[in-house]
Amino acid sequence: MKKTEHEWQQELTPEQFAICRKKGTERAFTGQYYNCNDKGTYVCACCGAELFSSDTKYDSGSGWPSFWQPMGESVKTETDNSLGMQRVEVLCKECDAHLGHVFEDGPQPTGLRYCINSVSLKLNKE
Repeated sequence: MKKTEHEWQQELTPEQFAICRKKGTERAFTGQYYNCNDKGTYVCACCGAELFSSDTKYDSGSGWPSFWQPMGESVKTETDNSLGMQRVEVLCKECDAHLGHVFEDGPQPTGLRYCINSVSLKLNKE
């Protein structure tokens, strides 16, 4: 899914645009979903692609929604060398929206922590 920057600005809120399209980060413990325990499927706020199941969500204590596994091959990763450190950025495979980062300090069975900005998600409740 390819759209111009102007098209994304027209469709997204200023906060969604800053995070999803400009690779920003929401403040910890402020997002809509960091402490949400509702069941359902988390989809991309930009394109609606299914990204994470609530069954893989857990409380990492980080202040952002955390998941130990995405749904299928819904996300892709890239090296992120910003802010003077090397991290692994998580992007929506369908529209390239910046979702957050993945770290190797999560629970089993994967050992991964997908640390995702709430504003980049929408929850479709069961």
